[in-house]
Parts: sequence; C-alpha cells; structure tokens
Amino acid sequence: MEKPQYKTEAFEGPLDLLLFLITKHKLNINDIPIFEIVEQYTAYVRQMQEENLDIASEFLEMAARLVYIKTVSLLPVQTEAEELKRELSGELIEYRDMKNAAQKLSENTAGFNLYTRSPSPFQRDMTYSRLHEPEDILKAYISAAGKNFRRMPPPIESFRRIVATKIIAVGEKIDDLMRKLELKGRVRFRTYILSAKSRSDLVARFLAVLELCKSKDVYIDGDGEDFEIVRGEEAEKLAAE
Repeated sequence: MEKPQYKTEAFEGPLDLLLFLITKHKLNINDIPIFEIVEQYTAYVRQMQEENLDIASEFLEMAARLVYIKTVSLLPVQTEAEELKRELSGELIEYRDMKNAAQKLSENTAGFNLYTRSPSPFQRDMTYSRLHEPEDILKAYISAAGKNFRRMPPPIESFRRIVATKIIAVGEKIDDLMRKLELKGRVRFRTYILSAKSRSDLVARFLAVLELCKSKDVYIDGDGEDFEIVRGEEAEKLAAE
C-alpha cells in the first residue's frame, strides 16, 4: 500500500476521511468492502499517530466501529454485519449529498460578502400614510372590540341566579323523610313530592326516596299514582301478617 500523503485539515471528520478513501479507490459506497476500507482507514489513523498529530476522538471511534463491523462479518451469520454496513453507507451518502450541496451553495454565493458597508442612520417618517375605507375601519374596530369583550369576565348578573338559588342537600331530605315516617309510619309519595317549595327541593326529595329504597330503609307500597312510602320495619310487619 502506498504511503498516504495528506493534510489533516482536509478531513473535517471520520466520514470525510471515509468518503475520501471511497472516492480515491473507486469503491462502491452502497456496498462498502469493509475489509478493504478498514485497512485503508486504520493506515491513515496510524500515520497520523506516527507524526504525533492531534487526532480527534471521532476518528478513533470510527476506527473501532469499522473493526467491529469487520469482526462480525467473520461470523457464520452476517445479518448484523450487513445491517451495520447499510447504516454506515446511509450516513456516507447523506454526508456526501450535504457536502456537495454546501459546495454548490458556496460557489453560488461567492463574492457576496465583498459588497458590504457599515450601517448608516436614517430618519424614519412615523406618519401613517395608508388610506382605508370607512367600512373597513368600522369592521376592524368591531373585531378588536369583540376580542377584548370576550376576554372580560362575565357580568355579575350572570351569577345572581346561581348564587340566589338555595342548594338543597339530599341528606337533609333523607333525615326529613325518616322523621315523617317515624311519626306516621307511611307517607304518600305524591303528597311528599308535590309539597316541595322549589325545583331543587323537589329533586332532592326524589333522590332521597331513591337512596332510601336502595338501602332498603323504606319500601314502596301500592301501584299507580297513589302509592305510599313505608318504613322498612312497617313493611316487614305487613309481610308477616
């Protein structure tokens, strides 16, 4: 193998060196001959070490990576080796394309930095000179005012009905119904529900009846609209009779 002649500044990294070797020896970038490229790459790295050059860790990491690919390539099953080679080929192709694009961009923008000058102050006219139709100004004002209005909190009137409404607790109605049953033994369902003083009271009474039926503290006696709410003890007595 010929002694490599190069300058370290020519290689911006391990991929740059690999791409140089592939181009120089006309290797297939899509199917890298790993045994050949390992020898060439390590020869360059070894030459850099012999000349006491400051080698970036990236070059040594790539050398270790290539040696590992070469090692697994010697195994009977080379599935991992082929996968690693495809991964390395993809990185090299992407690096090559980006390098070519950067070169073309550099050529197309050459000389742009020759026509520069220090910035100079200038007077700005802050007078608004555009003309608008009155209808457009009105629409813009309505739109802006509408957005500000939507950000404002709701008026107090929106909460007055909620605050003024008395919340009736279901537990309170359960206690009230049980006291009535302790005194009378049974209460007509229709009379109990219709004696509610508000919608919240009515809903609380109905939920109280359902909750007591669920816990079997009360039973429903009768059918149709004229049924009664009976205490559990009273229902058991009727069943015994």
